[in-house]
Amino acid sequence: MRGLIGSVDLVSSIDVARFKEVLGHFATGVVVVTAATPDGPVGFTCQTFGALSLEPTLISFSAVSASHSWPRARDVGVVGVNILSDDQEAIARVFGKSGTDKFAGIGWSPAPNGAPLIDGALAHLEGRIEFVSTQGDHDVVVVAVEYALSHHGVPLVFYRGGFTSLD
Repeated sequence: MRGLIGSVDLVSSIDVARFKEVLGHFATGVVVVTAATPDGPVGFTCQTFGALSLEPTLISFSAVSASHSWPRARDVGVVGVNILSDDQEAIARVFGKSGTDKFAGIGWSPAPNGAPLIDGALAHLEGRIEFVSTQGDHDVVVVAVEYALSHHGVPLVFYRGGFTSLD
């Protein structure tokens, strides 16, 4: 790597497969980001998610810029984030695919500003998109949280290319 922090002049000799293998050693939670569009609900599975600020209440996530669902959610401006529980691997897999009716057979209810909240999720957040920056093949998204709710349970975790639980 060459360049200074903040520089766009970076060079990497790491191939994609090696990069994914190394990053796979970092366990992450699994969320489904959702939005209520005029054409119906949309959503996608995301593992690049986290808290950004307590004051103001901000979260961030990354979405594939060229995906089918993310541009539709971005256009709405309000998103829901559903933190999945350890018994929701099937939901993570459904929302991780393109071209399917992802909400078929999935129970959900609208959050205060309309974003779909998936039944049985460990926690829910809803907020307004404040900032989007394209970095590589992903959009980095900052959301101002306006609604938060949690439940008891164990989170679904993604580690070394597969789903697992903390139990």
